Amino acid sequence: MSFTSNYTTLICDIGDVLFSWSPQTKTSISPSDLRRFLSSPTWIDYERGKISQAECYARVGGEFSVDPTEVGRAFQDARDSLQSNEELISVIRHLKARSNGMLHVFAMSNISAPDYEILRTKPVDWSLFDGIFTSAGVGERKPNLGFYKAVISSTGADPSRTIFVDDKMENVLSARSLGMRGIIFDDHRKVVRALYNLLGDPVERARQYLTMNEKKLLSVTENGIFLRENFAQLLILEATDNRNLVNLTDTHRTWNFFQEKPLLTTQEFPFDLDTTSLGLTVMGSPEDVAHSVMDDMLNYIDDDGIIQTYFDHRRPRFDPVVCVNVLTLFYSYGRGHQLDRTLHWIREVLLHRAYLDGTRYYATPECFLYFLGRLLEISNDADLAVYIKPLLIERIQERIGADGDALALSMRLRLCAYLGLRNDVDIRTLLPLQCEDGGWEIGWIYKYGSSGIRIGNRGLTTSLAMKAILEMQQQFPSSPSSPSALYAVPLVKPAYTNAQFSPQRFSQRKSNSSIAFSSIATNPLASTRQHPEIFPLALK
Repeated sequence: MSFTSNYTTLICDIGDVLFSWSPQTKTSISPSDLRRFLSSPTWIDYERGKISQAECYARVGGEFSVDPTEVGRAFQDARDSLQSNEELISVIRHLKARSNGMLHVFAMSNISAPDYEILRTKPVDWSLFDGIFTSAGVGERKPNLGFYKAVISSTGADPSRTIFVDDKMENVLSARSLGMRGIIFDDHRKVVRALYNLLGDPVERARQYLTMNEKKLLSVTENGIFLRENFAQLLILEATDNRNLVNLTDTHRTWNFFQEKPLLTTQEFPFDLDTTSLGLTVMGSPEDVAHSVMDDMLNYIDDDGIIQTYFDHRRPRFDPVVCVNVLTLFYSYGRGHQLDRTLHWIREVLLHRAYLDGTRYYATPECFLYFLGRLLEISNDADLAVYIKPLLIERIQERIGADGDALALSMRLRLCAYLGLRNDVDIRTLLPLQCEDGGWEIGWIYKYGSSGIRIGNRGLTTSLAMKAILEMQQQFPSSPSSPSALYAVPLVKPAYTNAQFSPQRFSQRKSNSSIAFSSIATNPLASTRQHPEIFPLALK
């Protein structure tokens, strides 16, 4: 996928887009009557240059039983109220300047010749436009297709590389029917965001956001309390490999989630295995330190063989995502076999979709799946991949296209990229969510176990979104030309036998396990429920 802008032409309406005006006049004509005049057949003829201004006012006065002089005064008041949308014009000017001459900007308006002459006297940088097309000049009017075709012919614009902005749905629909990218101007902020996202480089804009906010990428609760914590900082560092972006607590051994005094929880908050595992894998601690910490961690396993969350026997808590992150640490140092029972439980969570409503400490199903993929990637363990990867592929395929915030989408996309799954559905959902400042809105990653208050971090969401876009671009350099190609397909689809999923077989740690192709693997309609060894070929 290439994420450089494919658009070379921007066409904007003038009235109610580049300029605003008020139908409230000093005359006896009400705003609703003034708008009725504007949609009358007489006014349409006037805007197409078929009749003069005097004839138009006379006919409108007769049709609506209004003095033509009063009609003229009302429209003069409307002209006097014209105000340019300088914020939008400034955005367009900025985008055009950054395009290195690639973006051409045009205006296209239903407007009479006399009104256009008055409009041009307004103090606006008219040099911004490479051309202005009026209904009076062309003799056609939106939404009639002839007007659009005349503009396309005159400018040489490629409709498939053209953005069209108008406040009226029917005008946008006509533009879309000719192949243009249509945007309805119904919300200023939404339109500005859309223009930045369609005409800018999402990765470069994300980098600029992170750089502009370095050392200030704080987490925040859903009730607006800012937190200085280590976990999100470590994930941002891992995604960006840029130490300058983050603030981290200096530690030589174990890690605490909080960097300062704990908020919204107990005054004394214990160090935890989750943040510690992440810190040791991301920061690359000396081996003797890492092994010493893992030795301590083994003292915090319950009677079911499941690793716990805190270095505190007074807080017996466990969470599947925490377990996965601790497993990642142990596998990083060749000690995964010491947590076999924890691993077996994790696979049961995956098998039975126990994660679908999140976990005690993590807000979304994507958190569990994402960190499970991180375990496979960091461990690079062949036996672990045989045990987990086929089922993980099936489970992430089930999530493609599901509702989710930008963080959940980014986690999903990163996991798909690692597993070799093309995911055009979620990339198309993620890209328009980028904000004007280049960052993505906050996404919820974890929550307080007791209160359920969620915690998120814009810097983390932006870092993972940027990484997801880059990884998808590297994995799949060319995107499909048809939007119908929306399912995910593994690049490689070996079929494993059920015997190879056996926990007993896995615990033997045999590196020479064979991969057998099932005879039914060649049948793309095979039921994955009847034959769980077969990778699903497409999104269910």
